[in-house]
Amino acid sequence: MEHLDEQFPLAPLDDHLIHQTPDPIRVAWSSDPRFYERYWNVFHDEVGDLLIAAGGTFYPNLDLAEAYAIVNYRGIHRSVRAFRPLGVDRMDLEVGPIRPSIVEGLRRWRHVLAPNDWDISYELDWVDRRRQVYSAAYGSLKSATPTGSQKHVTAGFEGFGDVTGWVQIGDVRVEWPKGAARGTRDRHWGIGRGVGGPGMHPGRTVKAGWKGGNWIWFDDFAIWGRTVLYDFGDPRPGAGRVVNVERRLRFEEDTKIFTEGVIDYTFDTGEQRQVHFERLGFQTAYMKCGLYGGSPETGLHHGEYVGEPMVEGDEFDVREASVRSKLSGLNEHHCRIICEDRTTTGILQPLEPDAYESCARGERGWAFL
Repeated sequence: MEHLDEQFPLAPLDDHLIHQTPDPIRVAWSSDPRFYERYWNVFHDEVGDLLIAAGGTFYPNLDLAEAYAIVNYRGIHRSVRAFRPLGVDRMDLEVGPIRPSIVEGLRRWRHVLAPNDWDISYELDWVDRRRQVYSAAYGSLKSATPTGSQKHVTAGFEGFGDVTGWVQIGDVRVEWPKGAARGTRDRHWGIGRGVGGPGMHPGRTVKAGWKGGNWIWFDDFAIWGRTVLYDFGDPRPGAGRVVNVERRLRFEEDTKIFTEGVIDYTFDTGEQRQVHFERLGFQTAYMKCGLYGGSPETGLHHGEYVGEPMVEGDEFDVREASVRSKLSGLNEHHCRIICEDRTTTGILQPLEPDAYESCARGERGWAFL
C-alpha cells in the first residue's frame, strides 16, 4: 500500500471494528520488549522422505519481524532465515523469501517460500482438520525476570491439518497431492519464551522448548502436547486433556538423540492409549536452524537480530552423527506411529539431551526402552 509509512502508527487493520484498547492495532498491550506473536508449523509426508518446519514471529516492541523455513529431504537439511523491521502493517507476514498468508482465519493458510540461495522453495496450502481451542499458561510474578517485570505467558491455540502443493529441493520437485501430506501448527502469543536471547533473561537459563512434545493424529484421537483435540462438529465441548504420560525411550548411543519409544497416555476420561514411535531415518527438523536456542553458525536467538533486512541460511548432511550432535537441541522427529492395529506418521519433539538425561535419572514418567 502506498504512503502507509506516512500514517504510522495507523494500519489498514485499524479500519476494522476490532480494537480492544484506545491504541491502534500496531501498539501492543504490553510494553515488555519480549512480547511476541508467533506461528509455527510442521509439514510431512507419510513415507519419511520430506519434512518441513516453518514459522515466524513479530516483536511489536522491538520493531522486528523474523521467519524461518527448514526443509529436510532424505537427510539433507536446508534452512532459510529472514529478518526485517516490522513496520506498521501487522497483516503483512512476508519476511524475505518466506511469504505465508492467511486465507481464512482458523481454517486455511497458504505457505510460500520463494526461490533463494539455498535452493529450496515451495507453495503449500494448509487446511485445518481439528477444532482449535484457546488456552493460556501463565508463569509466576515471583519467577519473572528481570525481577518486577510482568509474568511470562504463552497463549493461543493449536491444531492438525492437511497439506497440498509442491516442494522444490535443488533439481527435485516433490508433489503433495491430496492425502499425501499432513502436519500440525500453533499460533501463540505472549511474553517471554526466550525472546531476546540470554541478554533479556538475566539470571535465568532459558530452555529452547519443552522436553516432552508429541503431536499425534489418528482418526479417533489426536494429541497435541497434553491436549486432546476433537474434530470440528464433535458433540464434546472444547478439548480433552492428557492427565498422565509414561515414556520408555531409546536413543543413539553417541549423540543421545531419540530413535524409538513406547508412550502410554491416560486421558481425562480414564481411557488409555499405548503408542509406539519409530524415527524415520534421519528425518528430523533441528530447530536451532529456526532460532530455538541460537542458530548454528551465527548464534542468533528469537528476537535478537538488530539491523537492516537480512536473509541467511545453511545446509547440513544430518546423516552424519557429528552433524546431528552439533545441531541437536529442540528437535522435531518425523516418526512412524503405531497404536494397536493402526499406523500413521507424526512428530515427537524432545528437547535433547534433556530427554535422555531424564531417562537416565529415572524421573517420574521417564525410562529407557
